[in-house]
Amino acid sequence: MNNFVFYNPVKVVFGRGSVNQLGSYAAPLGTKCLLVIGQGSVRKNQTLDRCIGMLESAGIKHSLLENIMPNPRIEKAYEGIRLAKKHNCDFVIALGGGSVIDTAKAIAAGFYYDGDTWDFFTMKSEVKKALPLMTVLTVAATGSEMNSISVMQNDSTKQKIRAQGHPMFPTVSILDPELTKTLPKDYTAYASVDIISHVLEGYLTSEDENTPLQDGFTESIVKSVIEETRKLMSDLSDIEARSTIMWASSLALSGFTTAGIGRFKFENHLIEHSLSAYHDIPHGAGLSIVIPAWMKENRTLLKNKFEKFARNVFGKQSAEDAIISLENFFREINSPTSLSFYKISNLRELTDNIMECAPTRNLNLERGYVERILEKAK
Repeated sequence: MNNFVFYNPVKVVFGRGSVNQLGSYAAPLGTKCLLVIGQGSVRKNQTLDRCIGMLESAGIKHSLLENIMPNPRIEKAYEGIRLAKKHNCDFVIALGGGSVIDTAKAIAAGFYYDGDTWDFFTMKSEVKKALPLMTVLTVAATGSEMNSISVMQNDSTKQKIRAQGHPMFPTVSILDPELTKTLPKDYTAYASVDIISHVLEGYLTSEDENTPLQDGFTESIVKSVIEETRKLMSDLSDIEARSTIMWASSLALSGFTTAGIGRFKFENHLIEHSLSAYHDIPHGAGLSIVIPAWMKENRTLLKNKFEKFARNVFGKQSAEDAIISLENFFREINSPTSLSFYKISNLRELTDNIMECAPTRNLNLERGYVERILEKAK
C-alpha cells in the first residue's frame, strides 16, 4: 500500500425523509442562496416547492437557476455566477444529480474569481476560494455530492473536462433515497454503470498490486450495484435498492476506494467525455460502450487484475470471463455496448479530441491505442 493523505470534509445526511432537514442544515450557511436545478423533474414532482418552503421557513431567500442539461455547459455556470453576484447570494444549493452539482461547484468557485471560470478546467488557474455549497441529491450516479470534482462541457471548444479543488467540496449533502424513485428505468441503468466505472478505473489500473482492503471495497460496491440494479429493473420503486445504490454512488468517487493504491488512470472517462461532448449522449450510456472495448484492448496487459475481478465479482476465472460478464450485465439492463447504437462514426475527430484532452487528466496516451479502443467499440 502506498502512503496517502485522505481528506473528505462532507457532512452526509442520509436516509428516507432526510430532505425534511434541509432548512436546519442550510441556515448556518447564509441567508440568501442560489438554488440550482435541472430541466424540470424536481418542479414536476413538487420537490422544488417542498425545498423552497423549507428554506423560507428557515428565513432563507433564494434565486433560481434552472435548465441545467445532463452534460452541463460552462455557459450555465457563467449565468449562475452573474445571478449569484446580482442577488448577493452567500451560498449555493444544488437540487439534482451530478450535472446540477457540478454546475453549482463551478458557480461557487467562479464567484470569487476575476478571470474566466473555464480557467479552472484548462488548468490555467487553481480554485482557491468558493461559496459554501449544499447538495440535495436526486440522481445517484456521479458521486459529485461527496467530492471536490466538477466536470463541465464547453461547446465552443468541444471539450468536456474536469476541475478539482478542496474549496469545491460540499459542506453538507442530503441523501434521501425517496428523491430518486422517479428516475426512469434507462437513466437508472446508466447511473449504475457510472457508479461501477468509478471504482473500476482505479481497481484495474493501479500500480500497486498489494491493496486487498481497497480491492475488497471495490468488489463489494460492484457486486452490490449489480444486485440492486437488477432489483430496480423489476421494481423502480424498491426503496431499499435505491438506498444501497445511493450510498454506493457516494462512496465510489469519494476517494475512499483509491486511498493508498498509488497512481491510476481514468482512461474510460477521458474517452467517454469526448463521446458526450460531440454527441450529447448520457454519460453512463457512453461508459457502457467504452468500458468493454477498453477491457478488450487491455486484456493481456492487465490479465491478472481482470482474472481477480472475474473471480471475486462473478465467480469465474479468466480475463475473458471478466469482460464478457460485465458486458452481458450492461446488455441485461439495456445500456448500450457499441457506438453503432448512437450511429457514432466520427472516430478520427473523436481521437483528436481525446488526445487534446488527455493532459487534463495527466494522461500520456499513444494515438494508436485510442484508435484501437474506438475500433473495438464500433
